[in-house]
Amino acid sequence: MKFRLSSTVVFSSAIGYLLGTDYFSFIDMSYLIIGGILVTGSANAFNQILEKNHDKLMERTAVRPLPMGNLSVNQALVFTTLIGLIGLYVLSNVIPGGVKSCLFGLLSIFLYVLVYTPLKRISPIAVFVGAFPGAIPILLGWVAATNDFGLAAGILFAVQFCWQFPHFIAISWVLDEEYKKAGFKMIYGGEKGKYPAGIAVMTSILMTIISTLPFFCNFKDLSLSIYALVLLLILGIWFTFRAINMYHKCNDQSAKRLMLASFIYLPLMQIVYVLDKFLIQ
Repeated sequence: MKFRLSSTVVFSSAIGYLLGTDYFSFIDMSYLIIGGILVTGSANAFNQILEKNHDKLMERTAVRPLPMGNLSVNQALVFTTLIGLIGLYVLSNVIPGGVKSCLFGLLSIFLYVLVYTPLKRISPIAVFVGAFPGAIPILLGWVAATNDFGLAAGILFAVQFCWQFPHFIAISWVLDEEYKKAGFKMIYGGEKGKYPAGIAVMTSILMTIISTLPFFCNFKDLSLSIYALVLLLILGIWFTFRAINMYHKCNDQSAKRLMLASFIYLPLMQIVYVLDKFLIQ
């Protein structure tokens, strides 16, 4: 299930719920977290079923249950299908937007398993496609809380969508040899260099700009105080600087720093949004 990764994804869903709700419900939040972990875990597990032979070729993934022979494919299929169905059912119980959030969860599984996973062996376009299921969680949480999709939800989705590019580019840079050994084509341009690093810079800038839009546009359901604006700009500039540093140096060390920055930036940015809503405004 990749529990640590699943928990990180569900954190974004919880942030989306908190930003969207006016009446916090512990029960609904519990449904969202439990259902989200099961649905995300199901997508991750289906991914491992499809890539079990490729995972054997990479040191990082060779210790997973299927390559190690600790589980049969049939056992994995039963488990994965079961937790996916249970997760979707649990999500459907969130009030008021459970049914819609369930559909977003199903869409996320479909895109991740049936589109993103096979594309990894064909073209780096997989990174673009993978950015959609990667950004759905915060949208899923918002819809679960509001039963609606609007411009505010689109802003949250767009920030996380743009974040996926420097995040995945840094990871594919660091793991380039491993990916190529397993037959995955994950890096733009086919090799480390200015091209993928330049994409990381441009998307980091775009991400930073989009994250500040609620301050300038003051959307009905999503706004920012001047304090949050300053914090988001500091975070975005710091993150973008890491991407620019990788563009100039084009080495593994700068890519690792960008990768680490990507893990720090996203939750901090989301926490700023939530704290601003409940403590400042």
